[in-house]
Amino acid sequence: MAAVDHGGSLGRARALFPFAPEPFVDLSTGINPHSYPVFQLPATALTRLPEAARLAELTGIAAVAYGAPSVAHVVAAPGTQILLPRVAAMVKPGRAAVLGPTYAEHARAARLAGHGVAEVADFDALADFDLAIVVNPNNPDGRIVSRERLLDLAGRLRAKGGLLVVDEAFMDVGPRTESLAGDVAAGGMVVLRSFGKFFGLAGVRLGFALADTATAARLAGDFGPWAVSGPALEYGVAALADHDWQEAMRERLVGEAMLLDAMLSRFGVPVAGGTPLFRFIDSAVASGLFRALGERGILLRHFAERPSVLRAGLPGGEDEWQRLEAALAGWARTGRDQDEEARP
Repeated sequence: MAAVDHGGSLGRARALFPFAPEPFVDLSTGINPHSYPVFQLPATALTRLPEAARLAELTGIAAVAYGAPSVAHVVAAPGTQILLPRVAAMVKPGRAAVLGPTYAEHARAARLAGHGVAEVADFDALADFDLAIVVNPNNPDGRIVSRERLLDLAGRLRAKGGLLVVDEAFMDVGPRTESLAGDVAAGGMVVLRSFGKFFGLAGVRLGFALADTATAARLAGDFGPWAVSGPALEYGVAALADHDWQEAMRERLVGEAMLLDAMLSRFGVPVAGGTPLFRFIDSAVASGLFRALGERGILLRHFAERPSVLRAGLPGGEDEWQRLEAALAGWARTGRDQDEEARP
């Protein structure tokens, strides 16, 4: 039941690469390196308990931003991570399936809720379970499952008292026409939306569950009052209402993802998928590349159970782009030849 390793741990990076130059260029997460502008919080955000009216304002703005049917279908939480076992527990303990390979915390959360859990690669097999979990766009490969197929699955699960959970953590930069946010009133589904990834404010700890009104009310009741902190409320209200910033940022991220693809390709690293916030690499050179870049202070996300796979986030500024390019050039000159020699 212990949490598995994830990206973003500089402590682990230092243990793995103790002689790497610092600061690390941390490309191991899918968090936007260009965060929503940090602003001065009102003192009351820290000195008073959060007001119910401010929470209602936040969920109303979130309903519009995500395309939910109404504010009554939105529940705010201190990050989507804390929602995972609570949503899984809305189905009595039974058989759960996660469409994988994907983010490992969904399987762990379903086990915490008492389910027997399987990871399946066949989307159609999900209908045989009581709880089905799909990450869309998928992490780490960016796979997209169409809204039409998801709605069909939700209907089949709903008919037997089951539940479909769709984690749309990266849908802010995905094909929003494939989101189920506007369909949750039909029931049988819960959509999760992350705030910190797209807005680059992961430390704020804010996330949302979108569901039919009865399910949303039950989740909100489980959290009780003051679940979302005052600072999180202030940043959520400001950022989710700032549609101009969001559209400009989507355009910027698409352009930078293309630049990253071009740089990786120039050094012989194939990009197999991803989203505008991260790129997916599935190649025999992955393990050597992870090691070589790590020794040069560039941290990618590797997967111990899938040694040919890497995920690379976007550099945050010109200096980070230059360090990545230099590290790739160094690997291409020396490390790649060594990897080829070591391969049986």
